[in-house]
Amino acid sequence: MDRAGLPEEDPLCAVAREVTAAAAGLVDCWNRIAHTASPRLSSLQLRALNAIHRSPGINLTRLAEEVGAGAPAASRLCDRLEAAGLLRRRRSPDNRREVGLVLTHHGHEALDVLYERRSEALREVLRRMPAAQRRCLLDGLRAFTEATDTTPDAPH
Repeated sequence: MDRAGLPEEDPLCAVAREVTAAAAGLVDCWNRIAHTASPRLSSLQLRALNAIHRSPGINLTRLAEEVGAGAPAASRLCDRLEAAGLLRRRRSPDNRREVGLVLTHHGHEALDVLYERRSEALREVLRRMPAAQRRCLLDGLRAFTEATDTTPDAPH
């Protein structure tokens, strides 16, 4: 067994290690860009904004589940994001006790700018790769995405 508890003879073990290293590089690039963004957002704030972007009107309980936080922590997180003008709370038309979360114009703009800066950083890396390797990378990422979409939820 290796340190992760995988059998050493598992042929996917080496591949998993290489993917882990590559993903760490991507995450580092992602985080560097996020930390230079304005407004400066923590990874938790960014996860919350992305969850709200994907599911406009999401309620606080579901947001807490999405970002892996307790309801009180998610509420404080939303307080900070709302104070920064990035989201707003709105009452559900179906249930007055339920509050939905939506991005403001400023929240959408902040994510758009961040996505564009991340895309530019990736373009710089991709320019240094031969075209054939870029195609292979894209094919592999598509297959990986498809596999994760069909995999039962794993613990976070």
